[in-house]
Amino acid sequence: MTLEYFERSNEVLEKISKTQEENILKAAELCADAIGSGKLVHLFGSGHSVIPTLDVFPRYGGVVGFHPLMDPRLMWSNVIGAGGARELLWIERQEGYIANFLQSFDFKQGEVMVVYSHGGLNAAPIEAAMYAKERGLKVVVVSSGENFNKSKATHSSGKKLGDLADVFIDNCVPLEDSLVKVEGYHQKVGAGSTLSVIYITQALESETAKLLQKKGHKLSIFVSPNVVEVPKENNDNVYADYTKLIKDNQITI
Repeated sequence: MTLEYFERSNEVLEKISKTQEENILKAAELCADAIGSGKLVHLFGSGHSVIPTLDVFPRYGGVVGFHPLMDPRLMWSNVIGAGGARELLWIERQEGYIANFLQSFDFKQGEVMVVYSHGGLNAAPIEAAMYAKERGLKVVVVSSGENFNKSKATHSSGKKLGDLADVFIDNCVPLEDSLVKVEGYHQKVGAGSTLSVIYITQALESETAKLLQKKGHKLSIFVSPNVVEVPKENNDNVYADYTKLIKDNQITI
């Protein structure tokens, strides 16, 4: 017997591999062009969409050049109360908040902003993409194509996140996110979007690294200490390379 979640999630991953390869490669070209020219690829998400930004850098196999943008007010550290999920969900839907966070960073034309949001309707990801485009950045969106095609815009601009994408990568997860039916309940269980976006994100970073190597760019790669073939000081050097890149780009640390 195969567990139903395994079946449904494997269907999602197979659909990504069959339909999203071209878009992932387009996004990787943008990322490689930015990093290869000494600029940054910024990563933004709120709520559960923070998870893929954490999984890029610093992460074993991660490459210097990717810059996670993390606001603790858009990440919960509690279910209820201070740092709770309800409070976060309220904040990420409030128009005008995100500019207060992003004003601390010096974004440059030619950089890339990767924005994650399964629903693609909340103010935080939409306004992060708007903020980036206004400053000449290319925007890569990782979101649900079904949500984009079927849901109505709720932002006052009339925009959904997908409307702002230079490259749209469909996470191939249905709009309700959950994948498994439980008898007697309308609600499904077993969320699919986190698994999906990690699959996409690691493919995007891997293809970016391969393109950078072809361009002759020296890669600085964060490595597990279990890898004995690299010097012990490798990760200290990676942190130093990242720190220099952030300072060179006048980014707030």
